[in-house]
Amino acid sequence: MPDAVAPPVDAATAAGDPSPRPAAGVPFAASLADFAGLARGVLPPEVYDFVAGGSGAETTLAANRAALDRIAVLPRMLRGVERPRTDAPLLGRPQAMPVAVAPMAYQRLAHPDGEPALAAAAGAAGVPYVASTLSSAPIEEITAAGGPVWFQLYWLRDRGMVCELVDRAHAAGCTALMVTVDVPILGPRLRDVRNGFALPPEVAAANLPGSRGDLAHSGSPGTSAVARHTAAAFASALTWSDVGWLRGRTDLPLVVKGVLDPRDAVLAADAGADAVVVSNHGGRQLDGAPAAVTMLAEALAAVGDRCEVLVDGGISGGVDVLRALALGASGVLIGRPLLWALAVGGRAGADAAFALLAAELRDALTLAGCADPAEARALRTITGG
Repeated sequence: MPDAVAPPVDAATAAGDPSPRPAAGVPFAASLADFAGLARGVLPPEVYDFVAGGSGAETTLAANRAALDRIAVLPRMLRGVERPRTDAPLLGRPQAMPVAVAPMAYQRLAHPDGEPALAAAAGAAGVPYVASTLSSAPIEEITAAGGPVWFQLYWLRDRGMVCELVDRAHAAGCTALMVTVDVPILGPRLRDVRNGFALPPEVAAANLPGSRGDLAHSGSPGTSAVARHTAAAFASALTWSDVGWLRGRTDLPLVVKGVLDPRDAVLAADAGADAVVVSNHGGRQLDGAPAAVTMLAEALAAVGDRCEVLVDGGISGGVDVLRALALGASGVLIGRPLLWALAVGGRAGADAAFALLAAELRDALTLAGCADPAEARALRTITGG
């Protein structure tokens, strides 16, 4: 699969217009963050809650956004920057932005076109798309949409199925493997419990056999069918030796997602990870865990140059990408804002979201006096400033 390249820029964006024009039929959004409100108006309430919600009292969910807002970036002046580049490498491959689409389950809940549409938009924008084990389209259909695809692996109780998924990712042309390590069980998603949330019949985990009519579809008041399905399907007692075993089973770049403690970042590097994602799973696992961005500096110091370090959690626009870069991250994962855009307008909505993100990042780099993302990593930050 070819390396990603920067996508063409429309005339309005090239002229400095900060709001690229969306396609016909896509509601106007002035910023990437605007898609959340637009999606709330089109999605069933229980689906919106499934995507938007966190675990427990959602303190960690709120902390992700609050922590980003406390990070001030010191801009540089008179640097001669007129139109910065946004491209940067991730996992040794050039990308149009230092961004990957975070793995998100069951995207056909948001829009019937689901994962293939968002993957196609990511490919057109020149950034990697991370396909979830629990995607509602088969991995082969997602990679056929074009663009670089990384496969995200949840560790199932059936190790034979784990091997089969890894082999399918290889055969489908995935360019990296991401293993999520922070889901021994599903965090208590109380919105889903209150809603008695279950998957509708037309949405299922397409990569798993027998997923039609499984536990995730058997809802009842006061329970989350998705949580019951996860408890039945996922292995919970994993160790770092399992990650080492996975490293020995694939020659794809290996990303470990879901570490917060810098000691775990070191263990991931010891196990052969090419990158780690500092993440609290979007505030959806341990409520009371720290905001992911607050642990980024410690993770970077712990691993040094042994592997790349990315971060996610609350990233909702170009300024947030700049913040992460200024703190030293190689890049970020962005999830919910892109799924909201898919919900609002399908492929066209996703295209509009990526155009906004690119424009926002370009503006942020220009205002910070940076010619490219590499220069942004030399900026100073002030927390609480």
